[in-house]
Amino acid sequence: MTAIPQERRVVTAIPGPKSVELQARRLAAVAAGVGSTLPVFTARAGGGIIEDVDGNRLIDFGSGIAVTSVGASAEAVVRRASAQLADFTHTCFMVTPYEGYVEVCEQLAELTPGDHAKKSALFNSGAEAVENAVKIARAYTKRTAVVVFDHGYHGRTNLTMGMTAKNMPYKQGFGPFAPEVYRVPVAYGYRWPTGAENAGAEASAQAIDEITKQIGADNVAAIVIEPVLGEGGFIEPAKGFLPAIARFAKDNGIVFVADEIQSGFCRTGQWFACEDEGIVPDLITTAKGIAGGLPLSAVTGRAEIMDAAHSGGLGGTYGGNPVACAGALGAIETMRELDLNGKARRIEEVMKGRLAEMRAKLPNGDIIGDIRGRGAMIAIELVKSGTKDPNPEAAARLAKACHAEGVLVLTCGTYGNVLRFLPPLVIGEDLLTEGLDVIEQAFAAV
Repeated sequence: MTAIPQERRVVTAIPGPKSVELQARRLAAVAAGVGSTLPVFTARAGGGIIEDVDGNRLIDFGSGIAVTSVGASAEAVVRRASAQLADFTHTCFMVTPYEGYVEVCEQLAELTPGDHAKKSALFNSGAEAVENAVKIARAYTKRTAVVVFDHGYHGRTNLTMGMTAKNMPYKQGFGPFAPEVYRVPVAYGYRWPTGAENAGAEASAQAIDEITKQIGADNVAAIVIEPVLGEGGFIEPAKGFLPAIARFAKDNGIVFVADEIQSGFCRTGQWFACEDEGIVPDLITTAKGIAGGLPLSAVTGRAEIMDAAHSGGLGGTYGGNPVACAGALGAIETMRELDLNGKARRIEEVMKGRLAEMRAKLPNGDIIGDIRGRGAMIAIELVKSGTKDPNPEAAARLAKACHAEGVLVLTCGTYGNVLRFLPPLVIGEDLLTEGLDVIEQAFAAV
């Protein structure tokens, strides 16, 4: 495997002629409902670079939506997955098991918060993990209601669409959705009516009041929340909010589920984002960064809760595929060896520093309403000058200007006005800085 030069290179228009040709084939063969942020077709990727079929090299500030945290072709992932491919690709763990699945579960027990006895079950996608966490919580509590939060995102299956807050593009036209899902407020500091300093206490009190009055705590099987809300706009719930909700869950026999699918595995500078306020969830769902780009997800939690489902009640043909398990063991090895938590914290330092400078010195810098996030999960919320009115047009124009110059960035947010940055944790600091230079120049296009 030849290493990809870690340098930005724009040799054609973005997208280039070969990508345009492939896009025509794609439009003829791939369902229109499958979108793409940027129709640039990848030839190779590694480190902090994506190389396209036209020879352009883009700085990667997306990591395949927080998946390739260890890089898109990490040596340990490739080595372990290749060795497993040569041995066997599949037996189905529910037919004849294999060690890799067990080893991933052992690693998850060691890495996730809390020193209680833990067990795991492995699946394919984040949505599957969330859905199975709900199944397990219902089996354990013998209750049915599920509580989720404003701005939350949990997936695209029927149940997880119902749990997801944002309608377009995730839910529009796809209902009816699963019943017994209830949504309550979250402490969105930047937009909290009485100010960020009051958001934690007020939002938690409001959420608990709504759960108590409208659902009844005794009817709630699970409270499911992302410790940093991903698609909703990289919202860090204001301090005090998560501990209050976790306490309420514990006091009322409710299973507290941390959805760490986007925020887990060193992304926020800790193994898991819920560690920031000392939260020990009953169940934790993981996917994305777990396996270096191979499809794998997990539910990990208290052994007595995980064991509540009857034998045969959990599983799936491909769940915990041996090649994906090998990839996960390679990804975890890489995270440990390279101290990717430390690298994520350094990325935060560099990015937040530069973004704050941009806001201060750019003539239109006041459209950056908020700079937030942790580790290598950083975002800017764009607003109309002099207001807090969402500015999705500015986010779209900024992203487009960055793409044209060879920097891949993503947007998100309930209002579509958040530019989010998810660089691979292994990105070189020179590339990180160069990407930020391009973002700064892109403000001229807004």
